[in-house]
Amino acid sequence: MEYTRLGSSGLKASRIALGCMSFGDTSRGFNAWALDDAGAEPIFRQALDLGITFWDTANVYGFGSSEEIVGRAIRKYTRREDVVLATKVHFKLHDGPGGSGLSRKAIMEQIDASLERLGTDYVDLYQIHRFDPETPAEETMEALHDVVKAGKVRYLGASSMWAWQFSKLQYVAQLHGWTKFVSMQNQYSLMQRGEEREMFALLADQGVGSIPWSPLAKGRLARPWGTETTRGGNDPVADRRFSEADRPVADAVQKVAEARGVPMAQIALAWVLKHPGVDAPIVGPTKEHHLPDAAAALELTLTDDEIRTVEEACTPQAPATF
Repeated sequence: MEYTRLGSSGLKASRIALGCMSFGDTSRGFNAWALDDAGAEPIFRQALDLGITFWDTANVYGFGSSEEIVGRAIRKYTRREDVVLATKVHFKLHDGPGGSGLSRKAIMEQIDASLERLGTDYVDLYQIHRFDPETPAEETMEALHDVVKAGKVRYLGASSMWAWQFSKLQYVAQLHGWTKFVSMQNQYSLMQRGEEREMFALLADQGVGSIPWSPLAKGRLARPWGTETTRGGNDPVADRRFSEADRPVADAVQKVAEARGVPMAQIALAWVLKHPGVDAPIVGPTKEHHLPDAAAALELTLTDDEIRTVEEACTPQAPATF
């Protein structure tokens, strides 16, 4: 496993991140494909064997149950100090005033709830899951700064917003001497390249690292087009983001993968990893070959011809809505 620092910060993390939206209690009605403790055990063990120590979850994943499973896994299989633990805040957990958004009340309430579920007294990376247009930027950034100063959070990150929104939040923090973001968890893959328009340039300017989610386009770049999976049949988010117009990309990745004699996932992930702004793509495994394929992508260098083949298949898409 390779390791890197997130942006210009001192936080060192594995170059593949374990995405923990795959874990949760399905009875809570979040992800029908989610794995419980028993199902997740071999994946956590495999991650540690591969050196994947950057684990990313969110308070909303499994409506809290993902954090619970991740917390139990850390206590059972490793040591807290050996894991870079990330979680998020924004989406709705309950109807109360602190149950969603990025108000001071919500941030203070949700960090404490996440820490309790995770069974730890701090998280390494606390991320705002989206921009909150209903809360002043100053209120959000001061509250985030306060949880850092309280010792509950080590670093701050953001996820999936327009470049102007991220720039505004960073500027507000800088203006007041508050803690700034060190990472951006943005959607980036061969099927969704919108971040190349403005976000990646902003991140480079600000010294912020990218930890892309869905680098395999919800699995569509990991298998021949049209192949059905349990998750594919139960993921309305993926259905909204991808369409038949994306098929040429999957076909091109398949062509390169077959010529190389490697899984499609390795080609698609190697392409994401080659971007100079990308620190650690997030891979959400549900099967035993997912993490080894991701780790192998670190050792795969695409040729200019291979890059041209997959990129020429891309059709410019409208920017993703968040």
